Amino acid sequence: MKINSARIKLDEIDRKILDILQSNAKITNAQLSKDIGLSPAPTLERVKKLETSGVIKSYHAKLDTERVGLSVNTFVQVSLKGHNKKNIDFFINEINEIPEIIECHHITGSGDFILRIIASDIQSYQKLMLEKVSDIEVVDGLQSMVILSTFKDSKVMPVPENER
Repeated sequence: MKINSARIKLDEIDRKILDILQSNAKITNAQLSKDIGLSPAPTLERVKKLETSGVIKSYHAKLDTERVGLSVNTFVQVSLKGHNKKNIDFFINEINEIPEIIECHHITGSGDFILRIIASDIQSYQKLMLEKVSDIEVVDGLQSMVILSTFKDSKVMPVPENER
């Protein structure tokens, strides 16, 4: 299902709701309504509107990768053999079958895609790259960048004000 990608008009209360929910998606409606200064019914109505319009895409738990045994986190720049719709579609279908690829972005520049890949250790990462990613027939080149440290990993997107 494709959601309309037109920009939604957000007022100050909507932006407050989005800021709060991004920081704490488990907040109760009662607390959220207190924090934004509305009664619970209109607060819930606004949240539902933000969900149905596609502004709020999902709620999820962010895991500590180290604590769950996923200590190797990388970005991989991918170049395809030909930058055409057939190859792009084939590549996307293939990587969607690999759960360790947790992000895929179509990019400009020297590569065609950048992937974020997570693995339990270097050996698992190497096996994944050799047996799955580099075996995708439309892949021409790969450049891995291992993440050594992360100093900012914001879970809160800045919500811009509407242009007047």
